[in-house]
Amino acid sequence: MMGADISFLPELENRAVKFSDNGIEKDAIQIMRDHGFNYVRLRIFNDPAKDGGYSAGKGFCDLKHTKEMAKRVKAAGMKFLLDFHYSDYWADPGHQYKPDAWKGLNFEQLKKALYDYTYLVMNELKQQDTLPDMVQVGNEINHGMVWPEGSISSIDSLAQLENAGIAAVKAVDPTIVILLHVALGGQNDETVFCMDNMLKRNVHFDVIGLSYYPKWHGTLDDLRDNMNDLIRRYDKDIIVVEYSAKKEEVNKLVFELAGEKGKGACIWEPLSTWEAIFNKDGKSNAYIKLYDEISKQYLVQ
Repeated sequence: MMGADISFLPELENRAVKFSDNGIEKDAIQIMRDHGFNYVRLRIFNDPAKDGGYSAGKGFCDLKHTKEMAKRVKAAGMKFLLDFHYSDYWADPGHQYKPDAWKGLNFEQLKKALYDYTYLVMNELKQQDTLPDMVQVGNEINHGMVWPEGSISSIDSLAQLENAGIAAVKAVDPTIVILLHVALGGQNDETVFCMDNMLKRNVHFDVIGLSYYPKWHGTLDDLRDNMNDLIRRYDKDIIVVEYSAKKEEVNKLVFELAGEKGKGACIWEPLSTWEAIFNKDGKSNAYIKLYDEISKQYLVQ
């Protein structure tokens, strides 16, 4: 995977941002494909258009927009990772609030609602022939998801919610790869705690996904040591599924992990955020050229 979360793209296009590479205007997805990217990650919220939602009144990153983006990703010949937030708003270690539509449900009803919603999304993507190649059931879940029931302090309940989402994905297509995502690039003890407890409760996943932002997740050595320990313990593939800074270093670390267990990385929102690979006017910049070399070095051509 040389991936990118570009869920902001429809919002940027709605603001009339045009993307170009070497002076030639193109679809941003195609520009990224031209520079070696082979995977797109898209986040999805339950009802982002509601008041207080991620995209009040507009609904960006809802099912409709996700279906439209999935068509574009597949048409560009790229693979697709779907990121369920299970919220109307951002889900991350500090925010894992359940969708308004699920408030007041008892726990069995909540599990069913999560299963039904996951199945609905997956089935609609299947009907238009744009199923994701990989799915993460929850975003940065090291503090849990669908609070308060799915808090990390209620780890049995968290595992049951994870399994409900995974079961829905597999009911639509059992071959889809499942990624378990924690925001713990350099925090080994906490990563091991999450993985051990999920596996102990029979949460079946294929890939460990880590976020790595130096401000929160330690040094590159911390990231390397954590990934190496996870491989020794679990013998599972690893993806750095969110990062921005230290592009060359992060990709080198993960792609060069022992036993070819490092399957790549996915930069977070490179069209417009932090060390973006496009300027604010949509013109590609020097950062994008790094990926020409990264893809030549690490991807099967």
